Amino acid sequence: MSDKEMAPQEPHRRPWAVRRARRDGLVVGALLTVTAAGLVVIWPTSSSGGHDHGESKVPVSWARPVVSDTGLAARSGVRITHVATTGGGGLVDLRYEVVDPDAAAALHGASTPPAIVDEESGLIVQDLLMGHSHSGSFKAGVSYYYVFIDPVNWVHRGDKVTVLLGDAQVEHVVVK
Repeated sequence: MSDKEMAPQEPHRRPWAVRRARRDGLVVGALLTVTAAGLVVIWPTSSSGGHDHGESKVPVSWARPVVSDTGLAARSGVRITHVATTGGGGLVDLRYEVVDPDAAAALHGASTPPAIVDEESGLIVQDLLMGHSHSGSFKAGVSYYYVFIDPVNWVHRGDKVTVLLGDAQVEHVVVK
């Protein structure tokens, strides 16, 4: 027998399997990178952001005057109608009704972007789906909404969140 005949046979390589493994590896790597980047972007950066014993976990840089539901209507001209998770948990839907269109104009302020803060972790959910934001005049009695991206599915039904709208924040809103 010759040396070639005695050498073990190499398994037949399937080019499609190699390409598929590389593609799958790239997809998994990209998903992990996006998830890690999302955590870095939305995780509170202020060390004074959260405390125990029921105090607000809203970072100082985001904090606004705390008001009740009725106080929000007086201060920002809107009333929260519901906060719910949607999209398989990857989105948070915030709905509000305008009670005073003039006061609600403050919701357009660049220095007071809308956000939702998970009260347990202090995580800030602030990125709007497709950059959606209302522009133009508000109308009394009309409901409007913000849909936030929750890339790590952090906010769940039954959680308590702080809602930041205009120059005010409402604490302990239960997610539906």
